[in-house]
Amino acid sequence: MDTAPPRDTGELTFRDATEADIPALVELIESAYRGDSSRTGWTSEADLLQGQRTDPQGVREVVESPESRLLVVERDGVPVACCQLEHRGEAAYFGMFAVRPALQGAGLGKVVIAEAERIVREGWGVTEMHMTVISVREELVAWYERRGYRRTGRMFPFPYGDERFGIPQREDLAFELLVKTLDA
Repeated sequence: MDTAPPRDTGELTFRDATEADIPALVELIESAYRGDSSRTGWTSEADLLQGQRTDPQGVREVVESPESRLLVVERDGVPVACCQLEHRGEAAYFGMFAVRPALQGAGLGKVVIAEAERIVREGWGVTEMHMTVISVREELVAWYERRGYRRTGRMFPFPYGDERFGIPQREDLAFELLVKTLDA
């Protein structure tokens, strides 16, 4: 997808990530999911996984992929959220979603996901948004269900042994596919 111009929605600006954004985005994603800083928010995976959530190479691959874009959400020029959007035929994949922990629970995530859905519906003409969520994250799955996503029961194995995705603290981790039909 061609790079879109920045979109200003009040106090937030949405734009495509560039190479220069990679260090700040890695820090943002890590802060939302891993370590003690992630415990400030409610999306922490610190009790499920230790180690890293992503790395500069993983973020760079999304930024450079012709079928993906990494959306940066800024407030006053500072990244406060991000998400990956990947074009997969009739569907788009939503991933690498992070909101700065201190800002979680105030509605920013709802705004980001709604804008991501608008972007893929209007830009790619897709009819569904897909995502995978660690199935034992019931509170997070419930949050997505309130946004219109439905559980499919389709499970994918967690990449045990690949520390690029973290060090599991449990033996029952798997990803479940969640799907939402996007209205025209």
